[in-house]
Amino acid sequence: MSAFDASDLLDCYARGVFPMADAREDARVFLIDPERRGVLPLAGFHVPKRLARTVRGDPFDVRINSAFHEVVLACAASGPGRTETWINRPIEQLYLQLHKVGHAHSVECWDGDELVGGLYGVSLRGAFFGESMFSRRRDASKVALVHLAARLIGGGFRLLDAQFMTEHLAQFGAQEISRAAYHRRLSEALEADGDFYVVGDATGSTFAAGSDLGAGGGAEGAVALGRGVAEGAAAGEPSAAGRSSTFGASVTALSAGVARGAAAATTGAEALQLIAQAS
Repeated sequence: MSAFDASDLLDCYARGVFPMADAREDARVFLIDPERRGVLPLAGFHVPKRLARTVRGDPFDVRINSAFHEVVLACAASGPGRTETWINRPIEQLYLQLHKVGHAHSVECWDGDELVGGLYGVSLRGAFFGESMFSRRRDASKVALVHLAARLIGGGFRLLDAQFMTEHLAQFGAQEISRAAYHRRLSEALEADGDFYVVGDATGSTFAAGSDLGAGGGAEGAVALGRGVAEGAAAGEPSAAGRSSTFGASVTALSAGVARGAAAATTGAEALQLIAQAS
């Protein structure tokens, strides 16, 4: 895995492939392209009534990208009903690289100073690839998912990839589609310009605190990086368009930014309103 870096991983996402491992301490990484794929339609995202009441009550302080690594570690930890995890250490490091260049994000639920739930995933153009979630309080991960959906809707995203269909996701309107149908939706999403920061941030370009990324040139670099990887995948030459010049130039642009600070999250009522408008 030493030669496989964040730009390679973005190439994989642009082709509809994502990484998994058998166990936390197993260093091997597999690339998965399932025959059946779980997706959460953003137009028609369903919030169950009881959960809607919870979200509207704002039981948690919802933050964006303030503790990305902690969220990944919480998702990787074993717990009741989950004795093993697919997030091994090489995968953990890859997502930290993606976060540093503005393509991996966390949505977090806090109770005071305690992180009680959240999720993380990868954004590329108009697609968001949900990776994992965790919850230490009732409904914390579900609240994070509702806020994520609202942010993606507000930012013009076209695809929320859930990877695999589960009963848990079915309550939100998740669908299981064929590999071919998924690749068509992914192709359409990669033609869009999703903006993860447009909701809760007037500038649309404030990156995560502590990530050494900035506004202005950083936002342009992130867009250029996503576009280069997508174009490279479409041309069948990801190494030329995504891994080499485009990735390097985009990282330089991102690192040149000087503004820092966590993007503000929506309130529960605002999140529900955005979802209702899209349904």
